[in-house]
Amino acid sequence: MTPPGPPMAPDLLIATPDLADARIDEALQDLLRLIRSELHMDVAFVAEFVEGRRVFRHVDAVDGPVGNLVQPGDSHPLDESLCQRVVDGSLPPVINDVQAVRAQLALPEAIGSMGAHAGVPVRLRDGSVYGTLCCFSMAPNAQLDDLKLKRLEMSASIVARLLDAASGNPTD
Repeated sequence: MTPPGPPMAPDLLIATPDLADARIDEALQDLLRLIRSELHMDVAFVAEFVEGRRVFRHVDAVDGPVGNLVQPGDSHPLDESLCQRVVDGSLPPVINDVQAVRAQLALPEAIGSMGAHAGVPVRLRDGSVYGTLCCFSMAPNAQLDDLKLKRLEMSASIVARLLDAASGNPTD
């Protein structure tokens, strides 16, 4: 018989930056999936504005070709995006039928055959614009209304809180 040793220490879960980042990434993915589903869109994403570019940081998309249009890490010139226009106010946050208003709003060619678009700024705790929370579909979407916009705005606020927490600037 072996003599009893020191008591075994219970398994501990220690919150490290890597673990915290993984949980924040997971929360952002869950939120994007929820928004995409709730708004009946094909793609939802969080984009960061970096040195004149829109960089896709988090993406949730339907399976198939449409879902492959946007991947995390992809980037485009900010001035060719709808995101910048939403933030500067030259584009409404919700467009139910992009093709119907394409010429009227002087939309960039880069949007291709997009059918509907919704986007709002993501403002961090310090008031700076991180980027946008956006979603789009390849078909027009008449269901995008003020209530759906409000949900998107509330989600952008949650995204901002998660990003602030990831950067070590948690909200009160």
